[in-house]
Amino acid sequence: MKFDTPAAQNPIDRLTVIGKATDRIDGPYKTTGTAPYAYDWHDPALKPAYGFVLGAGIAKGRIRSMDLSAAKAAPGVIAVVTAESAGQLGKGQYNTAPLLGGPEIAHYHQAVALVVAEGFEQARAAAALIKVDYDAAKGTFDLAAAKDSAKPAKIMKDPGDTAVGDFEAAYAKAPVRVEETYTTPDEAHAMMEPHASIASWEGDKVTLWTSNQMIDWSVGDVAKTLGMPKDKVRLISPFIGGGFGGKLFIRSDVILAALGAKAAGRPVKVALTRPLMFNNTVHRPATIQRIRIGANKDGTITAIGHESWSGNLPGGRPEAAVSQTRLLYAGANRMTATRLATLDLPEGNAMRAPGEAPGLMALEIAMDEVAERLGMDPVQLRMLNDTQVDPEKPDRPFSKRELIACLREGGERFSWSKRVATPGQVRDGRWRVGMGVAAAFRNNQLMTSGARIRLGPDGTVTVETDMTDIGTGTYTIIGQTAAEMMGVPLDKVTVRLGDSSFPVSSGSGGQWGANSSTSGVYAACMKLREAVVQKLGLPAADAVFADGEVRSGGKSVKLAQAASAGEIVVEDAIEFEGLAKKYQQSTFGAHFVEVGVDAATAEIRVRRMLAVCAAGRILNPKSARSQVIGAMTMGVGAALMEELAVDKTRGFFVNHDLAGYEVPVHADIPHQEVVFLDEVDPISSPMKAKGVGELGICGVGAAIANAVYNATGIRVRDYPITLDKLLERMPDAA
Repeated sequence: MKFDTPAAQNPIDRLTVIGKATDRIDGPYKTTGTAPYAYDWHDPALKPAYGFVLGAGIAKGRIRSMDLSAAKAAPGVIAVVTAESAGQLGKGQYNTAPLLGGPEIAHYHQAVALVVAEGFEQARAAAALIKVDYDAAKGTFDLAAAKDSAKPAKIMKDPGDTAVGDFEAAYAKAPVRVEETYTTPDEAHAMMEPHASIASWEGDKVTLWTSNQMIDWSVGDVAKTLGMPKDKVRLISPFIGGGFGGKLFIRSDVILAALGAKAAGRPVKVALTRPLMFNNTVHRPATIQRIRIGANKDGTITAIGHESWSGNLPGGRPEAAVSQTRLLYAGANRMTATRLATLDLPEGNAMRAPGEAPGLMALEIAMDEVAERLGMDPVQLRMLNDTQVDPEKPDRPFSKRELIACLREGGERFSWSKRVATPGQVRDGRWRVGMGVAAAFRNNQLMTSGARIRLGPDGTVTVETDMTDIGTGTYTIIGQTAAEMMGVPLDKVTVRLGDSSFPVSSGSGGQWGANSSTSGVYAACMKLREAVVQKLGLPAADAVFADGEVRSGGKSVKLAQAASAGEIVVEDAIEFEGLAKKYQQSTFGAHFVEVGVDAATAEIRVRRMLAVCAAGRILNPKSARSQVIGAMTMGVGAALMEELAVDKTRGFFVNHDLAGYEVPVHADIPHQEVVFLDEVDPISSPMKAKGVGELGICGVGAAIANAVYNATGIRVRDYPITLDKLLERMPDAA
């Protein structure tokens, strides 16, 4: 099905199942411990061996020699895999560095060996016996020091440098100007479930049970890396314990499990340790961002410029921190610039809301600084500079843009009018109290997505697609879509996900998963509806599917009757064409935060949080709320505690575990309120939905920073906002 005209009235609009706050159908499996995660996949016939990955002890250089003799002789050891024994390997399209290093080393903890043994402890002990002699080379590990050597870089298919009007002249003339530099640190995904895989060979075919967000991408990269046909690779990933972008691509656990299973002649399971998750897999790169905004005295922005510097391995991509600045606010004269430095740190890549999350952490502080310079309310400033068209292409309107409504609704619910504009004036006992706001923005991305639908003789509907559920509720919204389309209750729908033998879906990532994958199910269900009415001999034009029946031409026939002679199976995919070029499609929101800062210690506590989101039709408000509050929680982490500490001499992340890398826990998070505006977007998809899972993190960090400023009068532009950056500048505690 090609989606190239705006969606008209369709079966989804009945809203008997879609749009309802529905419990997750996978919930019972997870709460009872019966959900099969990758490392726990159990088949008694497999009898897997265990692999332990050894990571490189240097960040750059080469291996002179490896002494494997003691490891091979250790108890229980079956095989040892190295780059030398593995032979020529390719590099996947989505990997920046080879997943198995040697003799050249690209980054610290790049995998250099896998020890396979009968037990995990035996494999771990034997890996410690491997003696590696390195020839270390000098590396570059400091973004600030490498900033001047950074080169212009593209953002995916888009230019990193853009210009409209004459920014420099307009900025120079502006009566009100703000120019500041903001920094965000390297951050880790720190998901609960590690990167883990089990590999099993049958002849020249390999099956991998793995924790992965994008099945088809990863099948292709496994095939490319191992030098084998794509149709000889099967990936199975029905349950994922958190991804956040860190499992969009295959990592060393996948390839080494496959190589280990081949060498051992039996299935092998591999899970990366926490230090390897931090240094061997991907992370969010640090940024240095320079923002300049010029405005008239009435608050109208006349010039807006955003420059960003980030670093990566050779061949890597930049952090796209300038992306939202091209679209969020009006302004006739504008520019962005993206610079990429070569760093020898582990690979930087996608982490929840790449680009907008760190970009808004800077832009939305800058907007507050403009408001203060003007003596204007920061909510009013944002409303004043709203635009209903792409600022770079005024003939290209937004499909839906409800930023003003989000700000207005949020301001009323949060009692923003009670905020004291002058910083440092509100006390609650020992706490200095402040309020902050930030706009939320995330583009609506669309991906081709397919599904197979089966109608059984008993009237049950089965959906098969390689779509993944990364803890977001995908099983449920896909089930809701099929139930709505086919007119059956949700308990008559079976959803099967995460298997490359199923039709290729959008996969989970970039906030495109829910809208794209349910649209693919919609397309397949439309095809099944056609097959059903044809089987039943009913007129198709006015057919209604409801209550387990098909009603048309004055007749009512049980849906199951169409499959009485045998199962009906159809397959289709949604292809998005044309509309994305005519309309700018984005999601919007507003974050409001209240913080308390201890007058004596500068300890920060988040007291209240509110997110108001405009993201098209909300398919399941219960799971959508969970997504947003989870994103808000990650935003608190980014604002107040998360930072990978870089050893700038040896080139690795020092705090590479959950003891040293701090993330928010329950005690750090107050009650979070989430409001979804009643919005449908027929330009986006037949579901009239958009993504929301990443919108919830966009802007949160700046709202917290602005609240800290309102509480204390101290402006911190370098994240995270830790008490040491406040303590010496705190107002008198008396």
